[in-house]
Amino acid sequence: MTELIDQLIHILLVDDHPLVRDGLRARLEAVPHFRVVAEAGGAEEALQQAGRDRVDLVLMDINMRGTNGIEATAQLRERFPGIAVLILSMHDKLEYVSQAMQAGARGYVLKDAPGKDIVLAIETVMAGGIYYSAPLARQLARPLVQDNQLTSREQAVLRELANGQSNKQIARTLDLSVRTVETHRLNIKRKLGIEGQAELIKYAVQHARFE
Repeated sequence: MTELIDQLIHILLVDDHPLVRDGLRARLEAVPHFRVVAEAGGAEEALQQAGRDRVDLVLMDINMRGTNGIEATAQLRERFPGIAVLILSMHDKLEYVSQAMQAGARGYVLKDAPGKDIVLAIETVMAGGIYYSAPLARQLARPLVQDNQLTSREQAVLRELANGQSNKQIARTLDLSVRTVETHRLNIKRKLGIEGQAELIKYAVQHARFE
């Protein structure tokens, strides 16, 4: 990041292990412009806290009793679209990353990442970007398996899909009409032999080339 974020970032911690939350709180509150305003041990409590306190970002675990973190992310994004969600998980499989991004997460950090990575991830997401831990980013940066089948514009659309962007968002980013984006998506699925939406997103996360 080229510049620091000056204003306070209000954070909600969601993890069903109190000791994990304690460690995260201590690490995050060492950063002057971070403020942990609430904690939750599950999805229902997280939704209550998000509605009660001023929250800018939710740091969300995946494995929790009851509703998991991916489902909780989708619920949070639906009810509070102005709140960003950053996944913090032990799972490094791209399947989880794909599901989290589809649910509306803006980043995915591994729990064994250095503390400075969590700080950078929060700042990146709050600045409007998307963040992946380095091991995940390396997997995501692999060239397209069937790269020669897609045009440069189709590759760009695929890359934005991997970033969790909707058709409208992709249209704005690439300066295209929504109809054109939809056409590119259909062409990508046809060329790659992909059937449904979920399969397309999964392929995008696994194979899109990030530049």
